[in-house]
Amino acid sequence: MKFTDGYWLLREGVTAAHPAQVLDVTESDGALEIHAPTRTVRSRGDLMTGPVLTVRAHTPMPGVIGLTLTHFTGGEPRGPEFELTASDTTAQVSYDDEHATLTSGDLSVRLARGGPWHVEFLAHGRRLTSSGHKNAGIMRDGSGAHHLREQLVLTVGTSVYGLGERFGPLVKNGQVVDIWQADGGTCSEQAYKNVPFYLTDAGYGVFVDHPGQVSFEVASEVVSRVQFSAETQELTYYVIHGPTPKEILRKYTALTGRPALPPAWSFGLWLSTSFTTSYDEETVTSFIEGMRERELPLSVFHFDCFWMREFNWCDFRWDPRVFPDPEGMLARLKARDLRVSVWINPYIAQRSPLFAEGRALGHLLRRPDGGVWQWDMWQPGMALVDFTSPAARDWYAAKLEALLAQGVDCFKTDFGERVPLDVVWSDGSDPERMHNYYTYLYNRTVFEVLRKHRGEQEAVLFARSATTGSQQFPVHWGGDCEATYESMAESLRGGLSLGLSGFGFWSHDIGGFEGTPTPALFKRWLAFGLLSSHSRLHGSSSYRVPWQFDEESVDVARHFTRLKLRLMPYLYETARAAHTEGLPMMRAMVLEFPDDLGCAHLERQYMLGPDLLVAPVFSDEGDVTYYVPEGTWTHFVTGETVTGPRWVRERHGFLSAPLLVRPGAVIPVGARDDRPDYDHADGVTLRAYGLRPGDEVTVPVGDVTFTVVRAGDTLRTTCDAPETAWSLAAGRREVQAPPGTGLLTLELG
Repeated sequence: MKFTDGYWLLREGVTAAHPAQVLDVTESDGALEIHAPTRTVRSRGDLMTGPVLTVRAHTPMPGVIGLTLTHFTGGEPRGPEFELTASDTTAQVSYDDEHATLTSGDLSVRLARGGPWHVEFLAHGRRLTSSGHKNAGIMRDGSGAHHLREQLVLTVGTSVYGLGERFGPLVKNGQVVDIWQADGGTCSEQAYKNVPFYLTDAGYGVFVDHPGQVSFEVASEVVSRVQFSAETQELTYYVIHGPTPKEILRKYTALTGRPALPPAWSFGLWLSTSFTTSYDEETVTSFIEGMRERELPLSVFHFDCFWMREFNWCDFRWDPRVFPDPEGMLARLKARDLRVSVWINPYIAQRSPLFAEGRALGHLLRRPDGGVWQWDMWQPGMALVDFTSPAARDWYAAKLEALLAQGVDCFKTDFGERVPLDVVWSDGSDPERMHNYYTYLYNRTVFEVLRKHRGEQEAVLFARSATTGSQQFPVHWGGDCEATYESMAESLRGGLSLGLSGFGFWSHDIGGFEGTPTPALFKRWLAFGLLSSHSRLHGSSSYRVPWQFDEESVDVARHFTRLKLRLMPYLYETARAAHTEGLPMMRAMVLEFPDDLGCAHLERQYMLGPDLLVAPVFSDEGDVTYYVPEGTWTHFVTGETVTGPRWVRERHGFLSAPLLVRPGAVIPVGARDDRPDYDHADGVTLRAYGLRPGDEVTVPVGDVTFTVVRAGDTLRTTCDAPETAWSLAAGRREVQAPPGTGLLTLELG
């Protein structure tokens, strides 16, 4: 939101009051409290009028410092609030004549005690960012609405990333970003997953701890600053020191929550009925049989909306006209070694039997007059489940438990963005603050049902909407993209942006959702989709089984599915890092190479985990240009090498895409390519790439950890279970592993 007309003037109707100086500073419980008048105090007469901004400096964990800006404190607090996890930390406070300083770990905030208002954040004495004269402020817009605003300096050359799953340019400089959930597809500035957190390549990130609408002006209203504002009387933001982007994400996710670890089976191929297509058990069976006959490994089958009867979404009942025997059908699918996913949303259509039940029990969101909030968009007369009510959450969960008892394994939790404001929530929450936060309560409710009934290691969603904290309930997918190369690229930008916002797992609709892809586009998207965290074939009005396109599509699907399954030892360890450290599986290049200026703006390629570079192909012809950082990289499939830093231009057939291994990496490759959930250590192959004499690489695979060392022309590996060692002299290709661990091959790349 812009408040100024250029640099010098305020917009018509806008008034502003900025902290002018520090009146006094007090210390309490390891925090600093500062009173900052909005006019310079020259005499006692200046002490008799306001406004005064109260600023509190505090720390929830080492290396993270929050500033809370407060104007009026007399209002009744209304939720919701983000659920944050603080750790034991002791802040150090120091004073001198010129400054008051609070230090947490290696991060400090320093406030000028004399002279004009000035706040700066420093790490090891180096300034990261600052706020000065007329940056923070109490702003009233033309309607009289009260906003708090902050502006933080962007040093020269700093790039800004994150703010959720955003489909525009990966670098957010120059953009206006409103943190406000919307169902706008993948081709607009709106977003399904809004996160008020940005990460920079200058050693820090910023998290604005406000669940409602936060407006970011990223080097836009003032081109040398990031501005954020919210309509509120109190606003808290945290500066998070890295210094590396990875360390920033580790600290941010330690504060806001880290992803659960999805089950191994979820990393296999998902096949959907698609959205508005016609299907019954015979159709489903034909798809599954078709996959089996063509040797296309399938892990999950998904039933989209029309598993329920039209106008009844949601009643959580199988449409008896097309699925007369759901228990039997699910048992037959399970006999084929498949997991089953079904589509749900948090809405109850008026025709659904659950509408009257939910209304009578008080579980549906209400208008101020006491009536149920309803509208006709999406489902006639639909209402929303009020997830602020524990009783409503239990009621909704019980409906899902019945499906789990039938044999359903997981849920696609669609929607959750179009949350109204003219409502009264059961717990008294502020409607503006609940608009974004609703998705957190919705997906947490569903995830907890799965965790309770399927176990900690089996719970997984396929969710569309999200906000801060939602990363704890994976997986998330990119929403309604179109069947075009442009939409494929915007989907990738969204996924990389989400990964830089604390989300570890992400997927997208292979082939695009809206429209029907050409065979060429479908094949290119197959490679991209199967080199993503999670992989799903899904569309809107047309099926996505590969043979619907051409026979080569079948070959491409088989090739990349089996490639992904062989990579499961590597991918699942990457997933563990997402779970334990908050690092995404699909990583923007800047996350792995923050010191390489060539990586700052890259958005058409990514790192899949720490050691595999992927560059999707965005053309029928197969022409692709990508950047290779320093060192000698190796094409995973062909073994060809390329030395960077340099730009590479290649042409790839449909059975190929740039997949390069980082120099100095050891990639564990599995012995199976028919399923993702196997013993990844049994028969594992270790492929070593570009190890130099003296290099030592630790390779975890399940419960086993290998250590690979190169001594001269010999590779040696030790294994912690059981303790033993192997040597590979130059020219030898195989070494027998101990019984029970299969054949271990070390390949010197």
